[in-house]
Amino acid sequence: MAMSYDELLTHLTEGFPEAEITITDLAGDNNHWQAEIVSEQFRGKTRVAQHQMVYSALKGAMDGADGKLHALALKTRAPK
Repeated sequence: MAMSYDELLTHLTEGFPEAEITITDLAGDNNHWQAEIVSEQFRGKTRVAQHQMVYSALKGAMDGADGKLHALALKTRAPK
């Protein structure tokens, strides 16, 4: 089962309530997403740490073969 735009946005908004979040369905199938997240929470963090924070906010949606989210391209940064 694929993850809907609304479900993905809900997870990301809960994890990063102050962030600017842009989500794009790359293949039109609710299964290949790109998320651009601009959050103060990322300031001073490495790119790897930022992405780990996003995966944590997804609450296991990408874990293992049963994960609801198949592919997620991430662009993360702190505000300028």
